[in-house]
Amino acid sequence: MNKEKMARTIPSAALSSTGKTIPLLGFGTADYPFLSDNEAVKESVLHAIELGYRHFDTAELYQSERSLGQAIAEALRLGFIKSRDELFITSKLWTGHAHRELVLPCTAKFSQESGNRVSRSLSNSFSGKLEAGDRFGSRRKLREFCKKKGVHITAYSPLGAKGTVWGSNRVLESEVLKEIATARGKTVAQVSLRWVYEQGVSLVVKSFNKKRMKENLDIFDWKLSAEELQKIEQIAQYRVNRAEFYVSEEGPFKSVETIWDGEI
Repeated sequence: MNKEKMARTIPSAALSSTGKTIPLLGFGTADYPFLSDNEAVKESVLHAIELGYRHFDTAELYQSERSLGQAIAEALRLGFIKSRDELFITSKLWTGHAHRELVLPCTAKFSQESGNRVSRSLSNSFSGKLEAGDRFGSRRKLREFCKKKGVHITAYSPLGAKGTVWGSNRVLESEVLKEIATARGKTVAQVSLRWVYEQGVSLVVKSFNKKRMKENLDIFDWKLSAEELQKIEQIAQYRVNRAEFYVSEEGPFKSVETIWDGEI
């Protein structure tokens, strides 16, 4: 089979900071527990590139950067992509590396040494504190703030991060989502991802199951009805990580409510 014909085309959005485009569906590489030189990450990323994924999310914490790089090199060798420029790679500085003297050395591997363009962003932030990240793409106040400021949002763990110590299966077990999925002939995951996409944000989903990797791409040629959107909006929000560890009488966040700008 022709590899180029096999790959799906994913919609993208322009970033105001660089003019570079970001694919609106990304592939996560946080394979918990985190392991360096993870063969499963390498094989899954390679298959994802073959299917058409072009946005990949990693972090130093995940220990998946090396495996991701190896998969990209293999994809180039096999002809799945013609150039590294076809890919959008997101990585993140760990909190301890955010000191002024550490930022440039940590980001050099993505820009100064390779010549790649870098778009600056924030992760896990909130509208009262100059946000650029959102956990589930569902916080209306954050989306409205970022839209006014020309900041693009990427939602991660939109299916609840099942299998991690911080994850939950509440999304995939939602009776409302199951009802909509059954009526539409879709999976619960597809309904969930389509809803996030319709909020005007990009999203990152992680599954190393080849069947689900392919299913997760099938969210762009159909729409949720107004009634279905309304039903989903009524589902009670639940924060997997309330971030209590940031609360301190001596710090800027003295309650969980102030961390989340009251949207807890």
